[in-house]
Amino acid sequence: MAKKFSGFSPKLVKFLKDLKKNNNREWFQEHKPRYENDVLEPALDFIEAMASPLEKFAPEFVAIPKRSGGSLMRVYRDTRFAKDKTPYKTNVGIQFRHELGKDVHAPGYYFHIDPDNVFLAAGIWHPESATLGKIRDAIVEIPAEWKKARDNQAFKKHFALEGDSLKRPPRGYDAEHKYIEDLKRKDFIAVKSLSHKAVYAEDIVKSVAGAFNAATPLMKFLCRASEVPY
Repeated sequence: MAKKFSGFSPKLVKFLKDLKKNNNREWFQEHKPRYENDVLEPALDFIEAMASPLEKFAPEFVAIPKRSGGSLMRVYRDTRFAKDKTPYKTNVGIQFRHELGKDVHAPGYYFHIDPDNVFLAAGIWHPESATLGKIRDAIVEIPAEWKKARDNQAFKKHFALEGDSLKRPPRGYDAEHKYIEDLKRKDFIAVKSLSHKAVYAEDIVKSVAGAFNAATPLMKFLCRASEVPY
């Protein structure tokens, strides 16, 4: 039986706002019960509720409701090489990865909540050079399929392609190619903004799943190019 989830509480964003003002270990430890009750447990419940919808339209992508090593990204920041030494992330990041994907650089679906922004994303962010080359080659070799995916009306209704791009055409590709602006992309990530009100709605699972489903044309193309099943 599918897990029922009826929306996040505003307490989640309230905690993130307070953490942003008090980003230190002492404060976090004192308020850890709030993190557990208002952030961690609801996020895991949402992930569990997403498993059934994902299975219907993207069965190769997994929803893993685990405190660590699953779909919920760690609250602890890696500060080893960062100028910003604050120890905690002030957002909730949930990624539904391809079952063959090892990290955030594989094709996936992403849900982001912070005090200022809420957004969904689908695609592949900062792919490794070999994978990026495969995607660019696919655009060149099957341009009609790329156009069909990129310009799909259901997809465009929800998402817009974003991310970093090269300033000049990538080496080895025709600078006059019809889709040169897409070949310049370093990210193939599509983003949809949401309101905080949407996060608190009872139908948040349905609305997120519906948006992710609309990204199917892009995800199929990227998986095909990356040589992983969709």
